[in-house]
Amino acid sequence: MGADEVGTLDALKSVRREIVDPAIASHKGRIVKTTGDGLLAEFASAVDAVTCAMAVQDRMARCEGGAAPKIMFRIGINVGDIIIEDEDIFGDGVNIATRVENECQPGGVCLSDDAFRQVRGKTAFAFDDLGEKSLKNIDRPIRLYAVRSASPSAAIASPRAELVAITDRPSIAVLPFQNMSGDPEQEYFADGMWRKSSPRWRASSHCS
Repeated sequence: MGADEVGTLDALKSVRREIVDPAIASHKGRIVKTTGDGLLAEFASAVDAVTCAMAVQDRMARCEGGAAPKIMFRIGINVGDIIIEDEDIFGDGVNIATRVENECQPGGVCLSDDAFRQVRGKTAFAFDDLGEKSLKNIDRPIRLYAVRSASPSAAIASPRAELVAITDRPSIAVLPFQNMSGDPEQEYFADGMWRKSSPRWRASSHCS
């Protein structure tokens, strides 16, 4: 805005018209209000909210820059109680969503732990556990999750996110036994236990 206020506003209007507003409408969302360079939207489903947010960020990432200013959004999502007054919404649920957005990286989507529990296992996305954060004017720490595509290349770049995505089912890892007796003659025993155990279990590098 400081470099080109008029050009940035024109670009923002174009992005709203071509990308953001249609995505919200197609995912059963409702724009509650605009806040200068941002907006507040309400969805009946957390899954719809996350899917919409990722669709918007994907389109934004693929936009050609050209002469227009480069715009990057941060999107925060929360599930919680709200107060409806006329066409506006208020309450702790809205406040947390706003604070979650503040913690998000430009171009990213972040969820509160309440929202994560609603969408876990119901989308094709993976989630990075960002840990608990102390958010401004929120009286308790909130655990946050960053959303990303679950493509193989992304999983290699962020093994922690892959862990979050797969641990809905229990798994076990079998590692080679180590001879801790100090007796070299016991090496064959440790090796034999490993060879006997390994066919029975599926080893996984995702376990800890």
